[in-house]
Amino acid sequence: MNKTLKELSEFLGGKLHGNGNIIISGVGDLESAKEGQISFIKDKTYLEKSKSSKASAIIIPPGIEIPEVPAIEIENPYLAFSKLLGIIYKSKQVFFKGIHSTAVIGKDVKIGLNVSVGPCTVVEDSVSIQDNTVICSNVYIGTKSIIGTNCLIYPNVSIREESELGNNVIIHCGTVIGSDGFGYIPVKEKYHKIPQIGKVVIEDDVEIGSNSSIDRATIDKTLICKGVKIDNQVHVAHNVVIGENTILLAHVTIAGSTKIGKHCVFSGQSGAIDNLTVGDNVIAASRAGILQDTPSNSVLWGMPALPIKEQKKITLATKNLPELSREFRELKKKVEKLEEKMK
Repeated sequence: MNKTLKELSEFLGGKLHGNGNIIISGVGDLESAKEGQISFIKDKTYLEKSKSSKASAIIIPPGIEIPEVPAIEIENPYLAFSKLLGIIYKSKQVFFKGIHSTAVIGKDVKIGLNVSVGPCTVVEDSVSIQDNTVICSNVYIGTKSIIGTNCLIYPNVSIREESELGNNVIIHCGTVIGSDGFGYIPVKEKYHKIPQIGKVVIEDDVEIGSNSSIDRATIDKTLICKGVKIDNQVHVAHNVVIGENTILLAHVTIAGSTKIGKHCVFSGQSGAIDNLTVGDNVIAASRAGILQDTPSNSVLWGMPALPIKEQKKITLATKNLPELSREFRELKKKVEKLEEKMK
C-alpha cells in the first residue's frame, strides 16, 4: 500500500490525529499488527488492547483518544478499515487482460470496453458482455446471456442460456447460474421431466459464493434482487424471488416459487419450503425450517421454525422431559395402587 497516514485520512474522509507523514504499508488486527501497519477499534471495549498494539496507526471512532499512537478518527472505523482492505485486495488480484487466444467466442457476441476473457472460457452465440467486466478461466456463458458492467466471474462458473446479470455482480468459483429447476410429474412408476424454459435474473450489486446453484424458472424468471449476498453452497430453486439486500448464509435452501422479502437474514443450514411468502426483515436462525408464510419482522428458530421466544421455551421445557417422565411413572404407579385399593 505504502501511503502516508495523511493520504489515508483524506481517502477515508476522516480526521487526522498525530503525525500524518508516517508510511503505512499494510493492515493488521490489534494483536498481530506490526510496525508500518494500521489497525482499528470499533469502540472503547478495545481501548486496553490498543495500548499494547504495535500498530503504527489506529482508526478510532469519535470520543476515543489514544495520544501515544497516530490515529484517524471516523464515524465507522470498521467500514473505513474494510475500505483499506479493498485497496490491498485489488492489488493482489491479477487477471488476464484482453481476450485469451484459447477462449471460444461464438457468433454475434457483443463485448464492451476493457473486458477480459480468460483461458479456455466458452462464450456462446449472441451473448452481451458489457464494459470493465472480467471473465476468468474455464467459464461457460450460454446463448443470449447478458453480463453487465464491472462484473467479476471467477473460474469454473457456468452461466446457462438467457441468464441476465446486472452491474457489479461477483460470482465465485464453481457456481451454476440457470441450471434446470427440479420439476417432475409422477406418471405411474416413473417421473416425467417438466421442461424448464424460464431464466435467471440477477440484479445489480449481488455477490454469490462458491459452489452455489441458482435454478432457472420453469417459466418466467428466478429473481435475485439488488444487493443480495449469497454464501457458499446455497441452493435457490426455480421461480424463487430473493428480495433486495437479503443475506443467505452457507447451506441455505429456498424451495421452488417461494418469495423472500427485503433485508432478510437466513443463517447457516436454514431454509424454506416451496410456495411460501416470507416478509421483510425476517431472521431465520441456524437450521430454522420455515414451513408456512411468515410476516415481516419475525425472528424464527427451530424445525418447524417458530418465533424464537416460543422456541426457546420449548427447548427449555424439553430439557425437563426426563425428570417429568420419571415423575409421571411414579404418579402412575400411585394411581394404580389407589385404584387397586378402591376395588
